[in-house]
Amino acid sequence: MSVKILAVGDVVGENGLAFLSRRLWSLRRELGADFAVVNGENASVVGINPSEAREILSAGADVVTLGNHALQKNSIFSMLDDEPALLRPANLSPLTPGRGWGVYGTDFGDVAVLNLIGRCGMDFGPDNPFYEAERILEKITAKIVLIDFHAEATSEKAALAWHLDGRVSAVWGTHTHVQTSDATVLPQGTGFITDLGMAGPVYSILGVKPEQSVSRFLGAPKRTPYVQAPGKCKIEGALFEIDESTGKCLSVNAIRVIEG
Repeated sequence: MSVKILAVGDVVGENGLAFLSRRLWSLRRELGADFAVVNGENASVVGINPSEAREILSAGADVVTLGNHALQKNSIFSMLDDEPALLRPANLSPLTPGRGWGVYGTDFGDVAVLNLIGRCGMDFGPDNPFYEAERILEKITAKIVLIDFHAEATSEKAALAWHLDGRVSAVWGTHTHVQTSDATVLPQGTGFITDLGMAGPVYSILGVKPEQSVSRFLGAPKRTPYVQAPGKCKIEGALFEIDESTGKCLSVNAIRVIEG
């Protein structure tokens, strides 16, 4: 028997969240997904608040993962402590509220989900995600183990997947908001894609108004808070088919749904 795991990339802004809310349950049915993990990192464009996290869970996510903006909103702190289905990167400071991994009971057995953050190109110094993964895996007995690796460098994402090949069911990258074309099953049975993409505006730069990013690269001295781009949205991610008895990945396919 096999199970299907749907992973969805970073939700960006009010419009991206609204489209996800309208489509996630129906997308799960269409794909036959038994379990869904959604990265909510940018539901507020930068960060996430409790109402947005609850909306993602109500929309059909079993687990919501985060990333470098996990602590952007002070209002999320208590929910990080209280909601087991909301994860922040496990290799942040131990002073950080919340948890970085969890084990979730399902009709087909336990599913472990880990949230990690990379170190290359980030603005702060989390603990080494490779060693943190090792520490956590020692505590996990679930057959199905999933990792959202929120990282900038494609090499760092691939290195973690290869390092854990055969020991976890799937590793997917988030953070760059651009879906990659390398969905594959590694030699020892770990499903991998470098980046899922995002749930956000189609005509945008990483979900925000293009003119904002363009002005920054042109060297404009005045910077304003990011604003999500208008227009139709998309949902990007990947579907992993996993052997229920071994936890090995059988197949992985990138998915994309465009509004309208």
